[in-house]
Amino acid sequence: MTSRLTVPHMGRILAWRVGATMALVALAVRAQSAENAIPAGELAVPPEKARIQAVAAAARVDGWSAEAPILTRAAFDAYRTGNLQAARGWLAVARWAGILGEHETVAVPAWIRALESAGLAHANLPRTYTIRKGVALSARLSPSAQVALAEDPLFLDAFFGQLSPYDYLPKVLAILGRLHDADPATFAAYHSLAIAIALVYDTPPPPYWPHAQIGAAMPVRALPDPLAAFRFFVEQDRAGRCYQPLRQLGPEELKFVVDVAASFEELRWSQTIVDVPLDRFDQVYSMIRYRVDRLRNGNAVWPGPHYTLPLILGAGGICVDQAYFACEAGKARGVPTLLFMGAGLDGRHAWFGYLDQHRQWRLDAGRYAEQRLVTGAAIDPQTWGWLTDHDLRFLSERFQHLETTRRSRIHSDFARAFLQAGDLVLANQAAEDAIRAESRNLEAWELLLAVSRRRGDTPTATETILRRALLAFRHYPDLEARFTDALVASLRSRGETSMADFEQAEFIRTYGGRRGDLAIREAAQRLALGFGRFDLASQIGAYNRIIDRYAGEGGAVLFDSVVRVFVEHLIQLGQPQAALKALDRARTAMKIETDSPLGKDFDALAKRIRSAP
Repeated sequence: MTSRLTVPHMGRILAWRVGATMALVALAVRAQSAENAIPAGELAVPPEKARIQAVAAAARVDGWSAEAPILTRAAFDAYRTGNLQAARGWLAVARWAGILGEHETVAVPAWIRALESAGLAHANLPRTYTIRKGVALSARLSPSAQVALAEDPLFLDAFFGQLSPYDYLPKVLAILGRLHDADPATFAAYHSLAIAIALVYDTPPPPYWPHAQIGAAMPVRALPDPLAAFRFFVEQDRAGRCYQPLRQLGPEELKFVVDVAASFEELRWSQTIVDVPLDRFDQVYSMIRYRVDRLRNGNAVWPGPHYTLPLILGAGGICVDQAYFACEAGKARGVPTLLFMGAGLDGRHAWFGYLDQHRQWRLDAGRYAEQRLVTGAAIDPQTWGWLTDHDLRFLSERFQHLETTRRSRIHSDFARAFLQAGDLVLANQAAEDAIRAESRNLEAWELLLAVSRRRGDTPTATETILRRALLAFRHYPDLEARFTDALVASLRSRGETSMADFEQAEFIRTYGGRRGDLAIREAAQRLALGFGRFDLASQIGAYNRIIDRYAGEGGAVLFDSVVRVFVEHLIQLGQPQAALKALDRARTAMKIETDSPLGKDFDALAKRIRSAP
């Protein structure tokens, strides 16, 4: 029996959601009977093949949902002995059983709720989904694939290390099963590549991918067939055409290889044209002749009838075309690449990042230092949300690969599992153990906050956790901003307005010189809060102070976050003259050149003011 599930309007509700991969087993774990428990003697090592095959045989009769609680209890028992490696192995198999045993009627709505909470919906997502009542997700894989993947600890470790609540599990599993069954031996050798393809190709890309300045030249924005992509990249790797050996990369890196927008023919063509070694790969950006005429004419959208790599090389382009060409040429060589967009002093700019010969992310290829481009944003192909260059730096820092971090992640994995099972005491303890092992484990802090909310802690208790997190991330401004925002929101919710203002002011003071984009964002939040608290003269005074403080360095960030927002606010108040005056003050203070891209933004906003009723 099937039914159709309509996706509701996906709002931008900011919330954090614990993954639902084991939701079916939460209550069953506590009710597990002693006679079904796995013998303690087996728990000193990860589950062996004989045990997994026995579990799979039982699952063919009773379903994976019946086996998941047994495996979860074994994982919990192994964890309590302190044998983290064995416990991790049991938990991985338990999570795999939990996913396979989950019904489509549970998995699909859970996925939709995750997208709602994160604001990750886009226009290219299907509006309805067919779900089969009484059918588990195991139906998406062949029985042989179910068992083979359960028996592969390297696959499970890589898969659960990258899986997120925003991955559409029915399609993810179907792709994994298809790639495995087509060639099990190649799948085992390239399991990280298969995982990357499954997690990227599970949903269609958004209409602004690979970038928003293509127009009608690329009317259909689609990823290739998953099996064709898998075979293409395996072929390139085995033929020695890849600058990065694909078997040495993880899915967290390979997802920036498989998200190709160009056809396989174009990618093969680029291999013959782009003969630039990896240690100088930033030079590919300048292979595309810059079209100054398009910049002068304000023609940001590609003017040709088609958008292909040969056409871009022949016709030339602007910065976004240069970045796109370099990115696709890198992917053709097995190099993870990202197309970044950022705000500079005189407008917006595009550049690219890539994984260099030292397996380090270089994030400034084509990025102009004189523009003071503080933050670049790129599309994360796994979620189709936005990822900043600062996010990527944090995720690729050396501590992420240390043994202490690996132990910390085992603890946080169990904290999540205990939280799902409803054991708040053990969840809190495991999260604290994760933080003790590595204080920069972001998921552990989120879990600690989730436990606090589930317990119904007072706001002051939650604020204590937030202040601890601020100390842990004091060298990471973007994460510090995230926890500062949460702290400020909590303080304001309980009437501590002065303290909230102080925390924001301290953040602005700390980062005003080093990270103007973050300081401007916080200042813009304070300005917006004053819209309902202060009279118009006070609001204008606050706006003027922000403009005077950041005029020399704010550029497009200041325009987008402060100038445009405040001018629109004045328009809504029916104050067109005040709006024009505010706009002119910013234009003068920022020394905007008339023909610059940012100058055109100012002109467009002035026209908007004059046309407002």
